[in-house]
Parts: sequence; structure tokens; C-alpha cells
Amino acid sequence: MSTSPSWLDSFVGHIVVADLDASYLVIGRLDAADAATLSFSEADLHDHAEANCTKEVYAIDSRKLGVRVNRKRVTVPTGRLLALSLLDEVAP
Repeated sequence: MSTSPSWLDSFVGHIVVADLDASYLVIGRLDAADAATLSFSEADLHDHAEANCTKEVYAIDSRKLGVRVNRKRVTVPTGRLLALSLLDEVAP
């Protein structure tokens, strides 16, 4: 079993914005993280390619309006992760 990289520990249990490669964002509660995967619950898996705003604007709107949950659970390979932030720390 893989263990969580230490830098991820402070994010587990919180609502986060995971900026993924390509055009995807995941906004939701990070429930678990290990060397191979990130597991989210009550999440919004958002494809920016189908949106009419930037990833940044979408994250700001999600902070203001709340997470638009479209997945009960999402698991993402850590290799797809570009950046991770607490939703509360997204600058308006």
C-alpha cells in the first residue's frame, strides 16, 4: 500500500481545487491521497474545454457559489495533477 506524500497531508479532509493536465479541474473534498491516486468525494469534475470561462474564473465562482457536485466519488491518478489548492484560498 502506498503512503501519502507528506505535502498532501494538510489537504486531506478539506475542499480543494485540483488543476489537472489537459482541461480538467476537480473541486471537492480530498478524502485520501497516496503516491498513485487522489480520492475525492462530493466533487465537481469539470472539463474546461466545454466551458465558456477560464479555470480560474470557474474556481472563483465555485468558491462564491459552492461546489457544483456532479460526482459522489472521483479518483484521479497523481500523475495528472498540476496544482492543488484549498478552495478557501482561491483569490477572488
